[in-house]
Amino acid sequence: MTETVVDNSLPAIDSASADSQTTGALLFRHRLVQTGGGIVVLLILLALMAPPLTRWHILQEPILQNNNGLDSYGMPLRPSWQYLLGTDNLGRDVLSRVIYGTRVSLTVGVAAMLTATVIGLTVGLLSGFYGGKLDMGLMRFTDMNLSIPSILLAIAFAGLMDGKIIHLHPAWLHWPFLDVQLKRGMVSVFLIVGIVCWPGMVRVIRGQVLSLKEREFVQASRAMGASDLRVIFLHLLPNVLPTVIVLAAMMTANTIILEAGLDYLNVGVPPPAPTWGSMIQDGQDYFIPAPLIVIAPGVAILVTVLGFNLLGQGLQEVLNPHQKG
Repeated sequence: MTETVVDNSLPAIDSASADSQTTGALLFRHRLVQTGGGIVVLLILLALMAPPLTRWHILQEPILQNNNGLDSYGMPLRPSWQYLLGTDNLGRDVLSRVIYGTRVSLTVGVAAMLTATVIGLTVGLLSGFYGGKLDMGLMRFTDMNLSIPSILLAIAFAGLMDGKIIHLHPAWLHWPFLDVQLKRGMVSVFLIVGIVCWPGMVRVIRGQVLSLKEREFVQASRAMGASDLRVIFLHLLPNVLPTVIVLAAMMTANTIILEAGLDYLNVGVPPPAPTWGSMIQDGQDYFIPAPLIVIAPGVAILVTVLGFNLLGQGLQEVLNPHQKG
């Protein structure tokens, strides 16, 4: 009598790959991710396609046969087929400037978000992992930054960008290559916004690291002689990455609002660059005869912030299902 052996073994399935495929499918099916992601993608396409979508140059007054973008009284023109959203007080097409303003806001907002994320993630990981005096010092410094309103701190930093030269060397040494001139521009603005926005991420990352470093897989890795950098980059960082992605999406909305606020106060990206905040500030005196000068950039800010907030909320519900609500 022969024994028949049936092989019921199944091919091994990579659980990590299966989880990633499931998460990816949930992301594409989630309504908040679809809505917020659609808005963000549309804004990115609008920024990339700004030159062919606009008729008039954003920095010059459009020259027509009978006028230069202003009426006979020197007031902005109302919406027409030539100017779909009218003109501003200098005769420039409002729609063109709103579209080009998308480039400035997305560039500064995303760059500031990346700056704040790098700082916040680094401080949170170090504070939670090492603890002790380092944790106490970093958290007290974070609390100090949290106690100051972001807009006031950003204005204070922006006030230093007035063309002054800082000598990073003793006065008796003449080393011009160590002289730094502080001046306003897109780079300085996104650095300022990023520097004042990082504290909001630190406490969340620190709390997760404090919990993760006591888990069995981290303790086992340390018992096997893994270095601190290996534990941080191979065990802690991948586990906090979903939270970082969610916080980064929501932080982008905050950085865009803060950048618009600095532009409104004339301490942001300097003119003649078209920014939504400066457009609102320049057009508020003409709100009655030409309300679209203010409404158009205001709606652009609203839609952009809404898109990133919806995207962040959707990512949170998919990546961190236990933190819903």
